[in-house]
Amino acid sequence: MADLDGPAIDPLDFLERAVRTPSHDDTGPMRDLLCGELRETGIEPTVDDAGNVVATREASGDAADGPHVVLNTHLDTVSPHVPGERDGDRLHGRGACDAKGPLAAMLAAFCGCDPDQGRVTLAVTPDEETRSTGAAALVPSLDLDPDRGDAVIVGEPTGLDVCNAAKGRFEGRVTITGERAHAAEPDTGRNAISLAAPVLDALVGFDGRPEALATHPDLGAPTLTATVIEGGDATNQVPATCGIVCDRRSVPPETAAGFETALNEYLDEHAAPDAVSFALTERETPFLEAFETPADECVVRVLGEASGGAVRPFTAATEASYFAREVPTVVFGPGDLADGTGPVAHADREYVQLPEVERAATVLAGALTDRLQEGDSETAAFDEE
Repeated sequence: MADLDGPAIDPLDFLERAVRTPSHDDTGPMRDLLCGELRETGIEPTVDDAGNVVATREASGDAADGPHVVLNTHLDTVSPHVPGERDGDRLHGRGACDAKGPLAAMLAAFCGCDPDQGRVTLAVTPDEETRSTGAAALVPSLDLDPDRGDAVIVGEPTGLDVCNAAKGRFEGRVTITGERAHAAEPDTGRNAISLAAPVLDALVGFDGRPEALATHPDLGAPTLTATVIEGGDATNQVPATCGIVCDRRSVPPETAAGFETALNEYLDEHAAPDAVSFALTERETPFLEAFETPADECVVRVLGEASGGAVRPFTAATEASYFAREVPTVVFGPGDLADGTGPVAHADREYVQLPEVERAATVLAGALTDRLQEGDSETAAFDEE
């Protein structure tokens, strides 16, 4: 696929500057940093209307028609910004592992790759932590083709394991409708908050119904969790409405539309059908649905052999969902969502082990070079055996 003859980047130097750059409210400064680094190596990136940073390196002539490998991660972080601080081999700070550590590793591998067939694209999205408008716009523009041997590696903190599956995440609201009345005469109305109690009980039993999805062999069981409840307008009034926001972590083959239909049918049977309804939250981009790339896909095998890590599911929903609808996709990168002490990603103590960032860069470079050389019929370009 490529030789390691291109310009080199020090991933740790870039990472320290990236973690010092806030990107929780505005990804503009982080985008400028990334684009500037690419230009310093002689690579001219583009920024599309959705805010994605895209750069491609390809073989010359007809050889460029070969497989397309995409390295994807995101610029944005959750709030609040946590300033970067180095402690020996650890770098603390917001985004250290989610996902500026993976970005630094991918950037180094990409800039050091000089393809002798096909293409390698670095595609970095601006809003993975929120709306995913960048990824939704990006996927159609990449011209991904599974028959050509294309594949996507999504950078997230996996501890250098290769994650070939993940649960999806849907969100919606159960609306309970009652009738307002004076609290001094509660029986003259219909209390929507009181009606919420049997609805909450019903939600707990949703995945225990006979026709529920079976536990997935790798991802486990889907979950349905009530996360927000609100209702009522005045302290002396029987409330007419109550809302319960639900978080759904799905497993294949459940889709967002299928879940919405199934939950409404279930609530019709187990709660007051004239008072209760469920609707998915309106959003401008598709929900992140569950995905699974077979463990025998070449991108899984090649990256697993290069990293020496386990092949396992990722425990959080990611934009890998969008890419996996098109071509084989895996999630990979330095850092961990949590460790033996507690949460790491999104936490005040967020950190990444710097040697792991360097190792990730080496692994990615190896997957794009030694194991994917032109003419290697066994593993060439993430093609099937």
